[in-house]
Amino acid sequence: MNRKTLLVSLLMAILIVSGLTSCATSKGLDAHNSRNSLDWAGVYAGTIPAADGVGIDVRLRLNSDESFMLWYDYLDRPNGQYNWTGSFKWDNKGNTVILNLNEKEVPPYYKVVENALIQLDMKGKQIKGKLADDYVLKKDR
Repeated sequence: MNRKTLLVSLLMAILIVSGLTSCATSKGLDAHNSRNSLDWAGVYAGTIPAADGVGIDVRLRLNSDESFMLWYDYLDRPNGQYNWTGSFKWDNKGNTVILNLNEKEVPPYYKVVENALIQLDMKGKQIKGKLADDYVLKKDR
């Protein structure tokens, strides 16, 4: 084999390997996200603000089979306990769970972070401002 042929063969091999690597990465085969990197299954709890009261105690159980149980307890209402069960799915990035809820006033979006869930707004956006930290549900051990 002459030098030109060897050089062309070597360059082609490098291009093929780099192309395969970029395809694998772009298809998400090597992507780290909350779904595949965190121990997310479990029970999360916290007290979130209420628009018309002192607050809502929230408990959310995420099961590894992608089912959930959600409890709301309005702190200033004697009959303010509500609960829902169902399934959830992950967003395309694998960082947010979306509860299959038929409730128009209960946000279905929760960003999964280390040992906590962050409740998002009704459009799946993170809540900002002074009350932002009040929308964090911590994982029970």
